[in-house]
Amino acid sequence: MRRSVTIIRTGPQALVEDLGRPGNAHLGVPPSGALDQESLKLANRLVGNPEGAAGLELLLGGLTLKAGASCTVAVTGPATEVRVDGRLADSHHPIHLKQDEVLEIGIPQTGLRNYLALSGGIEVDEELGSRSTDLLSGIGPEPLRDNDVLHLGTPNLPEGADVVPPHNALQTLVIPIRLGPRDDWFDEAETQLRQGSWTVSDRSNRVGARLNGTKLNRRDGEIPSEGMITGAVQVPPDGQPVIFLNDHPTTGGYPVIGVVDNDYLGFLGQARPGTEVRFRPID
Repeated sequence: MRRSVTIIRTGPQALVEDLGRPGNAHLGVPPSGALDQESLKLANRLVGNPEGAAGLELLLGGLTLKAGASCTVAVTGPATEVRVDGRLADSHHPIHLKQDEVLEIGIPQTGLRNYLALSGGIEVDEELGSRSTDLLSGIGPEPLRDNDVLHLGTPNLPEGADVVPPHNALQTLVIPIRLGPRDDWFDEAETQLRQGSWTVSDRSNRVGARLNGTKLNRRDGEIPSEGMITGAVQVPPDGQPVIFLNDHPTTGGYPVIGVVDNDYLGFLGQARPGTEVRFRPID
């Protein structure tokens, strides 16, 4: 009999995510995958999975599931309350569930997204080499619904550290950005970016982090659609920048003033609305 868990409640949004499907832009397919990849990798290590195994990305927590067989799980990302059959358990620590035990994950104290790994990984069909849900293109499994059953793979014994402290999402992000390719569409692009200040909009999602604040002055008109990459900072006519995240479109017709360093995209994936964002232009 295959090992499985049953989703009792999904919370605001629960998605199956691994490390994504990069390298398919020529097919019009974005990379997708976990927005905070370091947290997913950590969760997988804690339960003995390969770092790229499929787990769950939970927007503002709220997930409840029932174990159909004994399994080991780990919750990472921002600190959050975790309970097993009503008893408090630790996040960022392997948790062993017996058959029929119920796991409840609360709302994170800071940040947006928690990650849940289950021993053996989540077994759903791969598309283009990944099990990730892509909300823009519709590739990959559907967002989870209450009463869904998830099958698990063969577990391994965890190795390495078995307790890791949670991190707190930052209230102010200073993001390195490399100018180009269309910074010539902006008057003194570097100065505008360095002196500006923004906050994360409540319209942000897995496609992009939308910012509100200093208007970036740009040339009138549009450009022919061209390729877009993760981390591209696109500026529409209203001058309010959008930082493309993992489910971004692969082409776009607004000028890109610069590209954010990939190492900082995980911070943006955890940034709640109202988080302050400043740019630090780099060579």
